[in-house]
Amino acid sequence: MGLLEDLQNRSGNVCELCGAADNLKIYEVPPVSTGGFDGSVLACTTCTDQIENPDTTDSNHWRCLNDSMWSEHDAVKVVAWRMLSRLKSEGWPQDLLDMMYLEPETLEWAKATGEGVAESDKIIHRDANGAILENGDSVVLIKDLKVKGSSMVAKQGTAVRRISLDHENAEYIEGKVDGQQIVIITKYVKKV
Repeated sequence: MGLLEDLQNRSGNVCELCGAADNLKIYEVPPVSTGGFDGSVLACTTCTDQIENPDTTDSNHWRCLNDSMWSEHDAVKVVAWRMLSRLKSEGWPQDLLDMMYLEPETLEWAKATGEGVAESDKIIHRDANGAILENGDSVVLIKDLKVKGSSMVAKQGTAVRRISLDHENAEYIEGKVDGQQIVIITKYVKKV
């Protein structure tokens, strides 16, 4: 059985966030490290569009989180926490957040995208040209980089796909170069 069928069985063939039965698809909860069954949610296009485009968020649509935040699946709880955090200025989402409990590692996953953090407090990663970098972006190295602790040299022009951000330091990102996960300083990369 494939991932879609597994998620359909888990959810009863409805959106795990709002309960809609139409236009369902797999939504991998960022930052995608595991993906698969435990890192994905079966969600309708209404939910995924609003998750991915904060400007289109309709706060009344998300009142459904009153039920889905109690899911036994961490991926569903993470999305619920992020959307409630995004909407907490509305009042009612803050009440739900106050009731919600996440295990420490699940809460760390939920906070990994910076959702719910005030704009002034967010760490923003920028490439050599000042472009904002996001989790999952692809970058190109703009100079040869010697990798500390190994004899490897990451060559200029090397593409690094699906980067992840260091949420404590705006100058560091991580990515795989020649199959090895390395930390890269943002001033040596250019967003593709």
